[in-house]
Amino acid sequence: MPSAPPIVAGSPAAAKKPDLLRDNELIYGRLLAVDEPHLIERYNKALAAFGLKPTKLKSFQIDRTGFSPEIAEECGDYDYLDPNEVNRRFIILTPSQIDLPVVHTAFSNTSQLMFEFMSKNQRAIDALTIKDVIYGEIEDSVPKVNDIEDLLSINQVEFKVLSAEDVLGKAAELGKLVDRLKQEPDAWRDNDMLQRMVDLAKVCGDIRENALVPDQVIFRHNAYWTSHFGGLYVFVDPDMTTVICDPAAPGFRRSRPWQVSYLSINDADKVFRFLAATGRLDLPRASWIEASGYLEHRAEMVVRALIRDAEPSRNLTDVDKVWLQTWIQRNADLIASDGNFPFLNGAKREIAQFGHLKIEDVSPRQRFLVVRAKPEHPEAWLTNQLISDFVPQDFVSRYVFNKPGFYKDYDGFSDAWRSHVVDVLKTTYLKDKVALRARLYGLTD
Repeated sequence: MPSAPPIVAGSPAAAKKPDLLRDNELIYGRLLAVDEPHLIERYNKALAAFGLKPTKLKSFQIDRTGFSPEIAEECGDYDYLDPNEVNRRFIILTPSQIDLPVVHTAFSNTSQLMFEFMSKNQRAIDALTIKDVIYGEIEDSVPKVNDIEDLLSINQVEFKVLSAEDVLGKAAELGKLVDRLKQEPDAWRDNDMLQRMVDLAKVCGDIRENALVPDQVIFRHNAYWTSHFGGLYVFVDPDMTTVICDPAAPGFRRSRPWQVSYLSINDADKVFRFLAATGRLDLPRASWIEASGYLEHRAEMVVRALIRDAEPSRNLTDVDKVWLQTWIQRNADLIASDGNFPFLNGAKREIAQFGHLKIEDVSPRQRFLVVRAKPEHPEAWLTNQLISDFVPQDFVSRYVFNKPGFYKDYDGFSDAWRSHVVDVLKTTYLKDKVALRARLYGLTD
């Protein structure tokens, strides 16, 4: 399981232009259909507990956290489970939600936290969801994020877990009565207590066999991206925490300066040096570059972006490599002035000759064209997301690792370019996600 899964749908604005993306499962894909009356009734009980109106829908889909795009549209609020973009709410109807993506969240690690909670408490969740709905909050130390200090103060989160029929509370009560029966010699004479135990057991079953109370509810809050302040990254190393964001974010370079390093998201040189120095990057070497086709992929993405800018209304449905090569030849001046395509070709030749590229000789922004996250690093997904911020031309990488960025980009695309992007993603990434991630990025999970 990746430490920072890529399935994070960013803005409500992106969610509101769903047709082409939804039809091709490029947004809100792989969700779980909820159409059984008893499950809808349970979901409504959780909504009521959150102070929300029940849904009138007869069918909707949910993600790992219980978020439903259909219910979000019904109530006109995509943050109905995330009202302040912190202390995220969740609704668990079935243990199978663990296999779903998270498609709307302010924190990239929400998916991982939910996965850890559901994994560590699988027995309890299995037993509880037979009869009840589980809901609650991923609670941390701040009720609202006003500045960077609020984010840095979140070191861990606690899952506050409730159930609509209070099966959790009844199981706890039954456990106490069982302890009393064992410890007090005359407790078995208390008929009222014994009857209460029978009544509780009808709801909870045999709590010696069914683990109804979650064992682990506190989890570490480590490296992540958040949508706050226009997008902010936090990386945690043994001796230093690093924040990467727009310098306009409140608290930038003022919150905990003795233990936090602040880097501007606009400073490609410093961001690159940080990622390289902390061992998060695969630098351009023949050992992975040549077999992966990474530079060829980047070069094609660069050319496609130039075509988009030069001819925004062009229909690119039938574009193939021969057509692209012809376009490159006909637009040699544009290709040369942009510089990225010639740079990538030169990098490929240098790596073929010497086995590596002298990265210190490369301009800061172009360095991101020839690197990827070190696949074995636990923060590979998050690092690839950050890299994609410096290579917006590569919409495939943006989609794989940086869906908030991709959906924001998509908002500004022409209809012709949207169709082209969807077509490329369908025929490359969606065709075999695992194979593409393994080939280009070295990722096996």
